[in-house]
Amino acid sequence: MVKETFVEAGGREVRISSPDRVMFPDEGWTKLDVAHHFARVGPGALRGVYNRPTMLKRWTKGVQEDPFYVKRAPKTARNTVAVRFPSARPGRMFLPLDEGDIVWMAQMNCLDLHPWNARANNLENPDELRVDLDPTDGYNFDHARETAHAVKQLLDELGLVGWPKTSGNRGIHIYVRVLPEWDFFEVRRAGLALAREVERRHDLATTAWWKEEREGVFLDFNQNARDKSVASAYSIRHTGWVSTPFRWGELDSISPSANTLENFAERWDEVGDLTEGIDEAAGRLEGLLDMVAADEERGLGDAPWPPHYPKMPGEPPRVQPSRQRKADDEY
Repeated sequence: MVKETFVEAGGREVRISSPDRVMFPDEGWTKLDVAHHFARVGPGALRGVYNRPTMLKRWTKGVQEDPFYVKRAPKTARNTVAVRFPSARPGRMFLPLDEGDIVWMAQMNCLDLHPWNARANNLENPDELRVDLDPTDGYNFDHARETAHAVKQLLDELGLVGWPKTSGNRGIHIYVRVLPEWDFFEVRRAGLALAREVERRHDLATTAWWKEEREGVFLDFNQNARDKSVASAYSIRHTGWVSTPFRWGELDSISPSANTLENFAERWDEVGDLTEGIDEAAGRLEGLLDMVAADEERGLGDAPWPPHYPKMPGEPPRVQPSRQRKADDEY
């Protein structure tokens, strides 16, 4: 077994230890295969994480066992940034700055890359609104693509540009670059307003936070909260599928399972980096924030936050509806 090798990226040789380690047992794909993938798609993968605090999701035993999540940067990280987590505790996170840093994440046994939606030079003001279309049990990618059409129509009406990609599993992610003029609370509420409007327009869409109430395609508005992360473009998922950017014209034909770690090079050579231009397409949130105000007038305030976040002003009780009904009945 080879103990180490080197992969060129970012103008330097990045060390890959245990390159023969099998990350995908069923397919036989190795750690070196992962490193070569990220070296190939380096410009696009870097575009998604550049200058963003990035969590390391480490699959040290391959996809046959659960990964562990590392928010605090290890000592071997070349670049870090000081952040404040939702608990208000400080820490330092890994900060990718060149294509070599992407390959270094492969060395750390990362398959999917998980950046914040804010950059290191302005950590309080996100520059990306994320629309995460997540089919619930009994629903699939075809339902996500139907819902994505409704999202696209609304974004067009608002003058915002959506950049779609497969999640690498059953869902679709749509990224919207915005000017960094609003804080996490405002960006998250804008995402909630967008999700609610899509829910009103499309029968498949749901914003129900509690899983017992979800049916259809969940628009996960909480992916826009501080410290939340979504697998970025060109990540490899545990399925072996690559999170693949696509043109809107491909929405009805794109297949998430067609682009695997093994064959993604063919698509890359054919279409190149379909995220190119995203940084120049930043829009404004006034239209969505007007929808927030309209929701407030309808009596629709905030929605529940994830459980590990502090209680937020105006947030409804974090109690499962079934438990709340049981408590009310007992009372």
